[in-house]
Amino acid sequence: MATATAGYSVKEEVASSISHGLGIVFGIVALVLMLTTALNNNASGLAITSYSIYGASIIVLYLASTLYHSIPFEKAKRALKTFDHCAIFLLIAGTYTPFMLVSLGTTLALWVMGIIWALALIGIIGKVAFVYRFKTMSLVTYLAMGWLSLVVIYQLYLSLETGGLVLLALGGLVYSLGVIFYVKRTIPFNHAIWHLFVLGGTVLHFFAVYLYVVKG
Repeated sequence: MATATAGYSVKEEVASSISHGLGIVFGIVALVLMLTTALNNNASGLAITSYSIYGASIIVLYLASTLYHSIPFEKAKRALKTFDHCAIFLLIAGTYTPFMLVSLGTTLALWVMGIIWALALIGIIGKVAFVYRFKTMSLVTYLAMGWLSLVVIYQLYLSLETGGLVLLALGGLVYSLGVIFYVKRTIPFNHAIWHLFVLGGTVLHFFAVYLYVVKG
C-alpha cells in the first residue's frame, strides 16, 4: 500500500505506482513478443541475447519504480530508491543493446555500447554509494547517455528505415520532455506525469526495436 513520501501525497504515490505498474505488464508482453518473433525467425543467439537484455531491463525498471512507490516501510524504501535509480541506468544501456549489436554491429557501435554500459556501471556504483546526493549530476548523466546515440545517428539512418529512426528520436524526445515535470515539483502529480512520459518513451523505443530490429 502506497504511503506519502518525499513530499508526495498518498494519492500521488498511488498514481505513480499504478503508472509504472502498467510498465511491468508492458515489459513482460514486450519481452515475450520479441523472443517469440526472434525464435520464429531463427534469429542468432546474439540477437536473442540482446532482446532478452533489453526486455529484462524494461521489466526491472518498472518493477523497481512500482515497488519503491508502493511499499510503505521506510527502511525498505531507502533500498528500493537505490534500486529504482540504478534501474534507470540499466534501461538506458539495455535499450542501446539491440540497436548497437543487431542493427549495426560496427566498430563504432560496439565502442558506443561499451561506453554506455561502462557509464551505467559507474552510475550504479555511484547510486549505491551516494543515493541521496548528486541528483542533478545523475539527471544530466541519464540525458547525456540517451543522446549519445547521436554519435551513431548516421549509421542508424542507413540501417533503420525512416519509421524506425522517427520512433527512436520521438522516444528520446518524450523521455527528455518528461524531465520538465520531474523537476517541477510544484505541479500536482508531477511525478506521476513524469512516469507517463517515461512509459511513453519506453513504448516508442520498443516499437522501434520490435518493428525495425526484431522483425526488420
